Amino acid sequence: MKYCLECGDSFSGREDKKFCGDGCRNSYNNKINKDNTNLMRNINNKLRKNYRILSELNPEEKSKTTRSKLVAKNFDFDFFTSVYQTKSGNTYYFLYDQGYRAIENDGFILVKKDN
Repeated sequence: MKYCLECGDSFSGREDKKFCGDGCRNSYNNKINKDNTNLMRNINNKLRKNYRILSELNPEEKSKTTRSKLVAKNFDFDFFTSVYQTKSGNTYYFLYDQGYRAIENDGFILVKKDN
């Protein structure tokens, strides 16, 4: 006899089955995957927002924009997922696969990494 990891009810089915139904499986996974604190939730929201902004401004995988356009969309320069230093010394800041690098005259080059 197997017991559901979410509600504890007994059930039958495949040997590797862990839940009595889709509702319990979804509920269990939602609890495990939710952000545990407001801090995590707020950071993840800022990362998502920055990613959406870069994706919107960079539809062709390489483009240019200005600091004022990024600021007008409430882009937060303090939040990114990684930093990449090129051999020539240029620094790119990435949000997952979307990146940016500051250039002259408050401009920015936007790039997208190949997957």
